[in-house]
Amino acid sequence: MSMSDSGATRLRRQLESGSFEARLYVKQLSQQSDGDRDLQEHRQRIQALAEETAQNLKRNVYQNYRQFIETAREISYLESEMYQLSHLLTEQKSSLESIPLTLLPSAAAAGATAASGGEEGGGSVGGRDHLRGQAGFFPTPGGASRDSSGPGEEGKQRTLTTLLEKVEGCRHLLETPGQYLVYNGDLVEYEADHMAQLQRVHGFLMNDCLLVATWLPQRRGMYRYNALYPLDGLAVVNVKDNPPMKDMFKLLMFPESRIFQAENAKIKREWLEVLEETKRALSEKRRREQEEAAAPRGPPQVTSKTGNPFEEDEEEAAAVPEVEEEKVDLSMEWIQELPEDLDVCIAQRDFEGAVDLLDKLNHYLENKPSPPPVKELRAKVDERIRQLTEVLVFELSPDRSLRGGPRATRRAVSQLIRLGQCTKACELFLRNRAAAVHTAIRQLRIEGATLLYIHKLCHVFFTSLLETAREFETDFAGTDSGCYSAFVVWARSAMGMFVDAFSKQVFDSKESLSTAAECVKVAKEHGQQLGDIGLDLTFIIHALLVKDIQGALHSYKEIIIEATKHRNSEEMWRRMNLMTPEALGKLKEEMKSCGVSNFEQYTGDDCWVNLSYTVVAFTKQTMSFLEEALKLYFPELHMVLLESLVEIILVAVQHVDYSLRCEQEPEKKAFIRQNASFLYETVLPVVEKRFEEGVGKPAKQLQDLRNASRLIRVNPESTTSVV
Repeated sequence: MSMSDSGATRLRRQLESGSFEARLYVKQLSQQSDGDRDLQEHRQRIQALAEETAQNLKRNVYQNYRQFIETAREISYLESEMYQLSHLLTEQKSSLESIPLTLLPSAAAAGATAASGGEEGGGSVGGRDHLRGQAGFFPTPGGASRDSSGPGEEGKQRTLTTLLEKVEGCRHLLETPGQYLVYNGDLVEYEADHMAQLQRVHGFLMNDCLLVATWLPQRRGMYRYNALYPLDGLAVVNVKDNPPMKDMFKLLMFPESRIFQAENAKIKREWLEVLEETKRALSEKRRREQEEAAAPRGPPQVTSKTGNPFEEDEEEAAAVPEVEEEKVDLSMEWIQELPEDLDVCIAQRDFEGAVDLLDKLNHYLENKPSPPPVKELRAKVDERIRQLTEVLVFELSPDRSLRGGPRATRRAVSQLIRLGQCTKACELFLRNRAAAVHTAIRQLRIEGATLLYIHKLCHVFFTSLLETAREFETDFAGTDSGCYSAFVVWARSAMGMFVDAFSKQVFDSKESLSTAAECVKVAKEHGQQLGDIGLDLTFIIHALLVKDIQGALHSYKEIIIEATKHRNSEEMWRRMNLMTPEALGKLKEEMKSCGVSNFEQYTGDDCWVNLSYTVVAFTKQTMSFLEEALKLYFPELHMVLLESLVEIILVAVQHVDYSLRCEQEPEKKAFIRQNASFLYETVLPVVEKRFEEGVGKPAKQLQDLRNASRLIRVNPESTTSVV
């Protein structure tokens, strides 16, 4: 044995020991290693050991799985034989119990006397059974019982008549000839998802169907029809006890399922056994009927009325091809082993192989008749198809790992489409991707800088949406166009998820209007990437953000109005002195960026500006608001933005107009008139021009505001501001 083999063996024993602790092992390994290289080598050895263990486990599973299938088949055979043995023992017990009554006249006479005098002596067992059969089949509340009526048609009809009298609304459903009651009892129904108690019900098992009726509290002993399930489409599943939920079983009826709870474990076992026995008896009865219907009929016993023997030969010759058409060769080895091969494929997750086998069978049976052997094979295959569908559905469930992106779902989706489950595949694929997008958004770390977080959010969401759209187009190409409608609906729902996270970070946290504008701009730019695949969701972004943007514009408008009013209240109507040429140059650049190109004519000697500080501050704040609002603009916000601008401008021009009328000093009045001229002739045209450039059409309200010589007529005798 080499040193490497001995080291691997020693490492394996160390990892398999019962006292192994991973944290202590890593700590010791870190202390003993000389550096990163030793740790890398040790990691490679552990990885190789893990791969070797996985291969051995896989090999053992493959070697033993065939034996497992054979064992399961033997168990099934043994279970069938046990049922037969139990039935034989029950018949033997009944025969032995009847022997004393047959051989001993005295015992028989005593039994007859006890039956006739049941009121005096309490009655024998046989007498009680007889009375029970006469009284009907309904048990006391909380109990369950088999039908104890005689096996004759009269007894069966009597029990069915009693059922029709006790259950409202089911008479038209139970008129099948030969139908009779097998078993009945009280049950409690539970909700399948959350295991919440729903209602009390009573189950009536007939020889070909199961009737579920609800209790009528106001009418004791009476029931109302709830549902009727044919036994050939019903599957019974035992639900494992999980206290306090116990004594339950599930009924599967495509596409729904219901969970019921029995009073105790004994009654639950009786329900399961009787359901299986009744289903088996019904299946056997129908199989015999099919065989009798498919069996060739012998020649008629009556002689020909015409006396022509050739007519009989022609009738027999015409009947032979009909019998031969019913024969389908199912003796081929691959068909005989098909159910077991499908089980192996499902267990080994070879979904493609399973669907290939199903396609091969469907191609072979295409345009062929369906005699009983073919129907029996179809029944077995349909059960495997159901199992395969359940496995594929689980592969696409959000409970599975969401790593790997949309391509990780392609395998399961393609096989569901091949099975004819295109709609289900589309629904599960989109549900899986919705969970993946939700998880990706939730795992994003909320950074201190809002704009940085929005960049990450847009990248994660729109990249996932783009990948999902491309994968959807690949998987569902050539399928029903209804799937594409489902994708558009899903995309809108996903966009709502994105906007919720976006608004919570941008608008709920009261960010500035400039920050909100930048964030919306980033979202629009990422949304335009979807145009590469022919998907335009920009209008959805607008529709979902319109309320938040309206709120932001209204809030920022109120801030500007309050600030302007505060400056107006402290207005002294004095020229600005910026003190330094640098400050003056900076102001000129700011006004130029605002669109005021003729600001030079309002500057004086040195660092003086022939305008009021209030008017200059109002101009900068208004133009900044307009620029940021135009970044957020889309048609639904046109009137909101226009009305906000008009309200802001009115605050300034009303104050100037009022000051001009109230001021008596000629020098100050001339200075106020100069500020008013700046507002009307410079600022308002710039606002109007910039609004038209950003929106694409002129605003009549702004034109009227600029052309008015006086915005508000103030009473000359009044000295109170109307602002």
